[in-house]
Amino acid sequence: MRLLLLKTGASFDQVIAEQGDFEQLFAAGLVGSDVELVVWDARSDQPLPVLDDIQGVLITGSHAMVTDREPWSERLQPWLRQLAEQRMPLLGVCYGHQLLAQALGGEAGNHPRGPEVGTVEIRLTEAGRQDPLFAGLPERFPVHVTHTQSALQLPPGAEVLARNDYEPYQAFRLGDSVWGVQFHPEFNAAVTRVYLAQQAERLAELGQDPDGLQAQVTETAHSGSLLGRFAELCRQRAHAL
Repeated sequence: MRLLLLKTGASFDQVIAEQGDFEQLFAAGLVGSDVELVVWDARSDQPLPVLDDIQGVLITGSHAMVTDREPWSERLQPWLRQLAEQRMPLLGVCYGHQLLAQALGGEAGNHPRGPEVGTVEIRLTEAGRQDPLFAGLPERFPVHVTHTQSALQLPPGAEVLARNDYEPYQAFRLGDSVWGVQFHPEFNAAVTRVYLAQQAERLAELGQDPDGLQAQVTETAHSGSLLGRFAELCRQRAHAL
């Protein structure tokens, strides 16, 4: 089975040197899923990829902002709408989550409470507990986050799958084939510690405690399982067609 990874940015140099860039982190999260991950850099000016032999699409995070309206990001939106209409399985992560929300009729923008960085707990909604991607996971579990912008408004008809006190839309689903997660299932604790260290000065200026946030970092096995779960849903969808 082949999944397409839309790479919308690059990680910090330290993460790349120690664990690889986003594509390596996603590939690590898919180990054991018998998946070939095809990487396409969405920031390039190459023609949009042909998906004849692709069973699902993953969209990475980015240090860019959706509201920057970069030309490469803007050209993805009508294409993503087309894929959603065709019921191609889509999973957007962080920037990808916000981009899907914007492309499908919602709105992305700066979160009014500022950045959310570190390991935080999310809560599944009733819809989340019944969702095929999240079903069987605990009602509450930790996830890794690093974002300043959020999906401020979800697309019409989208269901909220998970939230916490900071972020009302930690995960959503639209229809039966589009998911967005604000958190990072591909991150591990070491990656999150680097993101906290890189943003420590800014967080302190905003009244947050970087050392306290570092102390709360933990591994997030339930969150990490979502990549393999998505691959399995794509496999089931492909076999059903």
